[in-house]
Amino acid sequence: MTVRVATFNIEDVRQEDVSRNDNPRLKAIAEVIQRIGPNIIFLNEIAYDMPGAPGFKEGDQPGQNAARFVANYLSTPRAPGLTPIKYKAFMAPVNTGLFSGMDLDNDGKVTGAYPTPPGTKPDGWPGAQTPEGRAFGNDCWGFGTFPGQYGMALLVDERLEIDEANIRTFQKLPWDYVTGNLIPVKADGTPWYTEEEKPLVRLSSKSHWDVPVKLPNGAELHVFASHPTPPVFDGPEDRNGRRNHDEIRFWMDYLSNDPYIVDDNSKYGGFGSDAPFVIVGDLNADPKKGDSFKNPIGKLLAARRVPRDFAPKADVEVAGLEPTDTSMFKMRVDYVLPAKDLKVTQSGVWRTLPGTNATGGKFPSDHFPVWADVVVPAKK
Repeated sequence: MTVRVATFNIEDVRQEDVSRNDNPRLKAIAEVIQRIGPNIIFLNEIAYDMPGAPGFKEGDQPGQNAARFVANYLSTPRAPGLTPIKYKAFMAPVNTGLFSGMDLDNDGKVTGAYPTPPGTKPDGWPGAQTPEGRAFGNDCWGFGTFPGQYGMALLVDERLEIDEANIRTFQKLPWDYVTGNLIPVKADGTPWYTEEEKPLVRLSSKSHWDVPVKLPNGAELHVFASHPTPPVFDGPEDRNGRRNHDEIRFWMDYLSNDPYIVDDNSKYGGFGSDAPFVIVGDLNADPKKGDSFKNPIGKLLAARRVPRDFAPKADVEVAGLEPTDTSMFKMRVDYVLPAKDLKVTQSGVWRTLPGTNATGGKFPSDHFPVWADVVVPAKK
């Protein structure tokens, strides 16, 4: 059967946004998703609601923001002729905004409390970061100005089933475990992280997920989802560039069943299977442009089980952007990469503006969704 798979960085969506149903930017985002009509969509930058996060109420179940987005935005037609999409939602903890208790940015201070983030603007865009919020985020396991910011969610339509019992997450995998890791050093060659910090620092800036999705034809498609750190916002040590490299490299190691890999349930080993898969996410790396360290996305695109020449192109020309650019900052950073043995019948980078004028003629995110129609054979 053919499955439409998409990834969309929806740019810093927070609990206060999904808990209401009238945020104009989220209405526009929902319209875009309804027009694409994906069976599976990975959302980047939707906050993971958890104890200690803004707006979280004691007694609430964590990880409900994706379900709130479905209920309050995707369950209503967003333009004439569109139909609601009933999605099942999966969220899991991420490292963003989780305080480490350590001076991870080596500025001589440990910032252990976050200020109340500026509220959403009337047009639905998030409030800007503050210096105090950034200071807190720089000492967290993954950068976030509050707990759970920039989280991740996977949505699948009602005909599909998430195999929750067999999901693997790698939120807590230590960076130090990675064979030949690129953990940074200072200019004088001494370690960037102390002996206490080094074994605790995590590889994932958010998390890495292997989510099996059961299809109506009996097949199971594994969704490999992640959102590595941007390779910028650091110093000469290039700690974010190095981390971005190893976060992307993780999927190559996972496919080759590298023995260092251990998931959050203490299960060792990588994929070790010939089952169909698709790699999705804002990987924050362009194979030809930008500040990536040692071109990790180029290496991933050349991996044995990943299609080498698969590059979706945009449906609409935007001045200054190449057809394969997936962001307003003129780079290809968002990917849907099916296993090489899966057929892709169509694909694209969606730049068509939503019909509503609520966003003032702007696309409702600084990223464009990427989608692909993937043929997944029935299970034999």
